[in-house]
This record gives sequence, C-alpha cells and structure tokens, in this order.
Amino acid sequence: MTRGGQAKNHDDGPERKCIATGDVQPRDGLIRFVLGPDGRIVPDLAGKLPGRGVYVSANRAAIDKAAAKGLFSRAMKQPVKLPDGLSDLIEQMLAKRVIDLISLARKSGQAISGYEKVKSWLQMEEASVLIQAEDGSGRGKSKLSTPYGGDYIGWLTADELGMAFGRQTVIHAALGSGGLVPRIVEEAQRLKGVRVLNDADRGGRGHRKG
Repeated sequence: MTRGGQAKNHDDGPERKCIATGDVQPRDGLIRFVLGPDGRIVPDLAGKLPGRGVYVSANRAAIDKAAAKGLFSRAMKQPVKLPDGLSDLIEQMLAKRVIDLISLARKSGQAISGYEKVKSWLQMEEASVLIQAEDGSGRGKSKLSTPYGGDYIGWLTADELGMAFGRQTVIHAALGSGGLVPRIVEEAQRLKGVRVLNDADRGGRGHRKG
C-alpha cells in the first residue's frame, strides 16, 4: 500500500462477490454479513460467525446501496431487518477494531508514538508503517515520510490514536513489521473505504484523504 492507501495486489486468497457492485475481489476487501436468529443482519468483521454469509465491499456507497435496495433480503432469500445507520455502525466497529489491534501491537513492542520516537524508528528503518492523525497539523505531519515500500495510515483521529496508546491524543505513530502489523494495515484499509473514500457524499466532514 502506498501513502495514498492503495491496496496492494492480492494474488492468492479466497474471493467473494459483492452483492451491491457485483465485483469479485479478495475477501479481505469485503465485509461479511450473516443473519442473526432474530432475522437481523449482523456485520461479521472477523468472518467467523456461523451461518451463510453474504459480502459487501468495504465501501460506504456499496453498503448504503445494499441497505437501500433490499439487496440483503435478496441475497438471503428472505426478509431481513437492518440496524439503523448500518454504514455508521460498521465505521465505528472497524475503527474500534483498528484501535484495539494497534493497542495490542503497542503492548508487544510493535507500535510506538510521539514525534521523536517515530522519527527515530524511521531513520533507523525499523518502521514499516507511518500512522498520523487525520486531524493533526498538516505542517507537522509533512516533516515525516512514509517508509520506503511501506504503508501509511492517515484516517484515524488524534483521540482514536490516543485510545490505542493509552494517552489523551496522539498525532504521530509507527508500526514495526511482522506480528499484528499486516492485520492492522488490512483492517485500516477497510476502515478507509467506509470512512474516507466517500467523504464528499457525507458533506465534506474534514476527513483527510490519505
């Protein structure tokens, strides 16, 4: 993934079809949904819940289309109930998932925060991912560059990064390599699809586009 957050090529892994767009793509770029016992559609972000699953691209427009056009009912071949504000719910769930994963990485020494620490990791080529708060100062963020061949995550807020590091706010952070890092990058990419790519459709609420 580049600083712009473009997904890397996936040459292997299972593929699934999005019920909203009809596109077939690797499963890690989709969100799985299952039908709960009460007939309600349940987002299955981990892809582990029992039952038949249907898939929607990790993209706000696709999720909204699936909800508005009755595509969940069509795919499940029965009437279903949808949570209110499904796209917002998924955004919140994905953000929490990324925050929790970064927190786990921090506890295992794979994640650090703070401008000077991040700068040091970048200089020593210990960082594979640069993370910067989307609501941080653009001037301050421009002083750090994404690791060569590495990844950039720039669509979490300073408050959200703060939760990951047990602080009030965090602007700059970095991840090492291995361990949980690939999962964090993957989940952050899904979050970007729901949070950032369709910013104009949401009234331009100031989300920074990678």
